[in-house]
Amino acid sequence: MFTPQIGHFNDLLILRDSEVGLILDGGEDLGNILLPKRYIPETYEIGERIKIFLYLDSDDRPIATTESPKAIAGEFAYLKVIDSTRAGSFLDWGLPKDLLLPFGEQPKRSRVGDYVVVYIYLDEISNRLVASAKLKKFISEKAPSNYKAGMEVDIMAVEKTDIGIRSIVNDKFWGFLKGEIIEKTFEFGKKTKGYVSRITEENFLDLSLQPPGYKKVSGAAEKLLNCLGVSDGGFLPIHDKSSPEEVRKITGMSKKVFKQAVGKLYKEKKINIQDKGISLL
Repeated sequence: MFTPQIGHFNDLLILRDSEVGLILDGGEDLGNILLPKRYIPETYEIGERIKIFLYLDSDDRPIATTESPKAIAGEFAYLKVIDSTRAGSFLDWGLPKDLLLPFGEQPKRSRVGDYVVVYIYLDEISNRLVASAKLKKFISEKAPSNYKAGMEVDIMAVEKTDIGIRSIVNDKFWGFLKGEIIEKTFEFGKKTKGYVSRITEENFLDLSLQPPGYKKVSGAAEKLLNCLGVSDGGFLPIHDKSSPEEVRKITGMSKKVFKQAVGKLYKEKKINIQDKGISLL
């Protein structure tokens, strides 16, 4: 028999109405679960199923909500520390009850106002949803053999190092954003789409936010065409002598990628290269 999972979204059966909300079927293990009145949708029927997120209230009882947290159990998230007690730090994860980050799960002490990357999980001993900032416990250094160069992945940038930006790949593996990607302005802790640019002999992942090889140039060329299309008179005041900052500000791409895109579009006779910029043909 299916058992609803705490820390996850579940489709639960509506058993009945009550004065405080809807009573949902949590099965033999969890029993009846309350969906408080403030979360009840405008239309519903007794006997139908409703999608809810299941977590624990202040008395550690299972409770349902139709709101979405910033991350669920088994995921990483970049969360703000909003309180601190003897038990640990408390994080804002988008639900009424804040998420506990125990002091024992902090590599260094977090202060109120800090943002920290954490892994969310259900602690088997206390049966509570908690967070951990000791990320190495939950991430593998090496990717499996089915990961290939060019593969699209989810990337969360965690910290800048001497060899690149250490990032979490698909909530499972470490990887490094390298080369031109260091120029890009982006938010640490924010998940974004990226690509595996190279897999080392040791099965470590090198990453990029741009598709590798031809796809990279082709995608940049299309993006540059779109920029020209919405510009005044189909003209952009940037060229091979422009600074990387100017190119980035106008196109959102590095100067290296911009030059590759210009070369591709010029060969295809889609643009004209002038002393002061480029224009559509």
